[in-house]
Amino acid sequence: MLETLLARYGLLAVFAGTFLEGETVLLFAGFAAHRGYLDLPSVCITAFLGAVLGDELWFFIGRRHGRRFLARRPELERRVERSRGWIAERESMVIWSFRFAYGLRLVAPLALGMSGVSPLRFALLNAASGVVWVVLIGGAGYLVGAGLERLLGDLRKLEGLVFGTILLAGAVAWSWHALRSWRD
Repeated sequence: MLETLLARYGLLAVFAGTFLEGETVLLFAGFAAHRGYLDLPSVCITAFLGAVLGDELWFFIGRRHGRRFLARRPELERRVERSRGWIAERESMVIWSFRFAYGLRLVAPLALGMSGVSPLRFALLNAASGVVWVVLIGGAGYLVGAGLERLLGDLRKLEGLVFGTILLAGAVAWSWHALRSWRD
């Protein structure tokens, strides 16, 4: 069943998941690639495209409709406003690193789009960062599979547990972040 779902919808799920946020999806896909359900280069290319295109979309929303978009979302507006000073001081570092800070994948590109950053500069640094992110996170998922297999032997009996643990960890991280954002 899992094998069929991953074969049919795996790369689509990787694209959609990385377009929206992505760490958990990419870890999951990296592990699935180690188990032979997905092809690691295809996972990496798909995740790169999803992540970079999602960031570009939020950048252009910020650039074209930032104030109007935020006016209807006060909780997001507060987060964007908090990041603006940091962006003004460290623009390149923010572009390079925002995808590695959980919860900033939407806020940072939106704020960067509103900040006057050149679209070409954003696209180039975003793409470079995307390559590093895909290799690190996708590779980590793959290495988790390799390490567990080395430690525990045949993983067929434990696949469901490992996949479930990765998904649960992602859900807990997302919930924790959402709760913190809600309280702010």
